[in-house]
Amino acid sequence: MRIGILGSGGMADALGTQWRRAGHAVYTGGRSGGDGSLREAARFGTDAVLLALPYDAVVDVVAGLADTLAARTVIDCTNPVGPGFTLRTAGGPSAAERIAAAAPAAHVVKAFNLCHVDVWRLTPPVFDGRPLAVPLCGDDEDALSAVRHLVRDLGCEPLNAGGLTEAGLLEATAALLIRLWVGEGADAQAIAPPLAPQGCPEEAG
Repeated sequence: MRIGILGSGGMADALGTQWRRAGHAVYTGGRSGGDGSLREAARFGTDAVLLALPYDAVVDVVAGLADTLAARTVIDCTNPVGPGFTLRTAGGPSAAERIAAAAPAAHVVKAFNLCHVDVWRLTPPVFDGRPLAVPLCGDDEDALSAVRHLVRDLGCEPLNAGGLTEAGLLEATAALLIRLWVGEGADAQAIAPPLAPQGCPEEAG
């Protein structure tokens, strides 16, 4: 696959390195290279474009590249987390939905936003014998299929988390986990122990 990455930080490096190892062609364009570098990365990513940019910048960048991103699979791994680990998009459209509105002809998939960058450097990310599960939100089946392929190439398992309207749930989950990990030093993984299903919490009692 041909993958363009917009951004040159940790997520761009971690995921880009893993996908290159899996045999994909990857082109990374950073903001320091100007709009031309970002556009070249978007053009290169005929199979997928990863948005590995800060939330503050991503919507404007996508809007400026909307023509190039048309019909592309666009992967949003951003987290709109603000001061005090608050969700900056609370009460409005999610980051993923704002990205989709900025490039309406693109096929946006929310993915890769729940784990620290160092998790994506693991080869593979397996914990207690269980591959890491990666929730995906999106509306275009071809785009989702492409992202599932990329998830599996990391040694992970894709999970269907609903359409793009559900992406806000992933972003809110990330804000909560970041607050627990960073702000409280809590063992956030203990929130969801791997027990056999016993029914939904509201059904208990």
